[in-house]
Amino acid sequence: MGSWFSSNKFSKEELEVALNEVKKIISTDPVVVFSKTYCGFCSSVKKLLTQLGARYKVIELNQESNGDKIQSALAEWTGQTTVPNVFIGGKHIGGCDAVTEKHHRGQLVPLLTEAGAIAGNSAPL
Repeated sequence: MGSWFSSNKFSKEELEVALNEVKKIISTDPVVVFSKTYCGFCSSVKKLLTQLGARYKVIELNQESNGDKIQSALAEWTGQTTVPNVFIGGKHIGGCDAVTEKHHRGQLVPLLTEAGAIAGNSAPL
């Protein structure tokens, strides 16, 4: 469980800076996946998005100098302490289970299309 509850080690100001960075990132990219390179659930979400032909940005938190701060800020903001932490069209979607469930319900492709991550086509959704 490690650093999931590490927000206590960061000041309010540090978390605010990290959250502002997060908000800037999710406002400029149609799909953002906050991930860790060694996380199997993250790999599953990235693989699904790739298979769907979606454009997305990945932030590998374990490779970012402020990754712990970003994850803590995300936890404070979304209530989700784990990765992947997925945003589509600037909206928090959730983790692997939430993304997979939306896909199985036929809701993911329309979300991705609406966000501009997948070019619209004439195939039925």
